[in-house]
Amino acid sequence: MSGAVCRTFLQWALPHLELDWLGFRRVHRQVCKRIARRLGELRLGGPEQYRPYLEAHPEEWRVLDSFCRISVSRLMRDRAVFERLAGVVLPSLAAAALARGAHELRCWSAGCASGEEPYTLGLVWRLELAARFPELPFQVVATDVDRQLLERAAAGRYRRSSLREVPPSWLAAAFVCHGEWLELRPEFRQGVEFVEQDIRETAPDGDFDLILCRNLAFTYFGATLRRRVLERLLAGLRPGGGLVIGLGERLPPGVMGVAPWMPELGIYRRPESPQLDVGFRVVCETEPAARGAEQPQRE
Repeated sequence: MSGAVCRTFLQWALPHLELDWLGFRRVHRQVCKRIARRLGELRLGGPEQYRPYLEAHPEEWRVLDSFCRISVSRLMRDRAVFERLAGVVLPSLAAAALARGAHELRCWSAGCASGEEPYTLGLVWRLELAARFPELPFQVVATDVDRQLLERAAAGRYRRSSLREVPPSWLAAAFVCHGEWLELRPEFRQGVEFVEQDIRETAPDGDFDLILCRNLAFTYFGATLRRRVLERLLAGLRPGGGLVIGLGERLPPGVMGVAPWMPELGIYRRPESPQLDVGFRVVCETEPAARGAEQPQRE
C-alpha cells in the first residue's frame, strides 16, 4: 500500500471518527502500517476495498479507531513544563488546597499511555514538594482507552530511552535496574490510580486541582469533538485549578472558562470567579501555522 493511497484513505476515514487529518500528518505512517496488517487479515487488496467493507460492517470502525492511537511518550517529556509545574503551579495549587481545608491534592492525567506522565507528576511531588506540604496527600488519576497500555503502566517498567530527560538523582532515588529496564520503586507508584476510560465518552468522578490533557484531544480530535472534550475537562476542574495541554496545541477558538497562566507552556487556569473569564476569547482565536511541533504523545 503506497503512502499516497493511505493518505487519501485516512483523509476520507478520519472525519468519520471525529479525528483530524492535520494532527496525523507527522505520524500517519504508523497508522498505515496497522491498516496494512488489517487488510492482510481480511484478505482485502487495499484501502479501495476497505472502504466498502467499513460501510458494510459498522463494527469495523472500532477496529480502525484503535489503529489511530498514538502513544509516543517519555518521563519528564517537555521538561520545562514539569519544571514550571514543580516551581510554580503545584505549590500554588497546594497552598490553595490547604487554605480551603482540603485533605488531598488531586490530579487527572488524561490519555496517560504507559504511565509516563502520571509517574512524572508523582516524582515531581515526592522528590520536590512533599517535604513542603507533608500534610497534603497527592493523588493522580490516570486514564486511557487502551487496556494493554494501562497494564504496562501498572508495571512501572521503562527502557532507558524513555527516561533520558529524568535527572540522574531522580533515577538513583526512584528506580531499580533490571537489565535493560528500569523499574519504578513501589513507593513511587503509590497515589497513582490507572483507570480504563475513553475521554471522548466519560471522565473520572470528582473535582481536580490539576488536569493534564497533552498531545491528544487538541492534536488528533476534530473541531467539534475537541470542544466536547474541553467541556468535559473543565467540568472536572475546580475553580482556581490548572489545565495543561501540549506545547504545540491551542484551545478551540472562542472558548471561555480558563485563562492563560503560562500559555507559552500550554498552562491555563480556571478563574476563581467567572468575571475573570473576560478577555480569554482573544487569546484563543489565533491558531498556530502548524500544530504539534514534536511527535505527539498518545499512540
